[in-house]
Amino acid sequence: MFKINEHVVYKRDVCKIKGIKHNDFNNLDYYVLAPIDDDSLTIEVPMQNKGGHIRALISKKEVQTIINEIPNISIIEDHGRMIESEYKKLLSTGDHLDLVKIIKTTHLRNQEREAAGKKIGEKDSEYFKLTEKILYNEFSLVLGMKYEDTKKYVIDKVENISKK
Repeated sequence: MFKINEHVVYKRDVCKIKGIKHNDFNNLDYYVLAPIDDDSLTIEVPMQNKGGHIRALISKKEVQTIINEIPNISIIEDHGRMIESEYKKLLSTGDHLDLVKIIKTTHLRNQEREAAGKKIGEKDSEYFKLTEKILYNEFSLVLGMKYEDTKKYVIDKVENISKK
């Protein structure tokens, strides 16, 4: 059971538990969640959480393990126009390594486009931003850093690992 003011991940969003509410109609207790990106929005989730859509944040050790694994994560093999369905599939797993795979793939594809004098792909940019937000929101809370500092921290760590 989670506590009020604790941070959790609901589906893909990092949220703060604002309260616990009882619904007399169905006699269930609900967590009242506020996504950290939009404090004005509230989401009510049954405390029983039978769908498994709510989970605790990962640990600092897990963040470090993921960062250490980043250089070894392969990119998505080019699926042409079908790549968006691959992004959606990976995004739906909730696995941090799948998020990294999307970030690496979209970043590389956009770099290649820029180098060839082409404009950046809209879909790749959308998925890059979305996936970065999901990953770094959780990492920044776990590491106790600001979002931008977390991005820089991860990039610096990966560059140092890659130099070894």
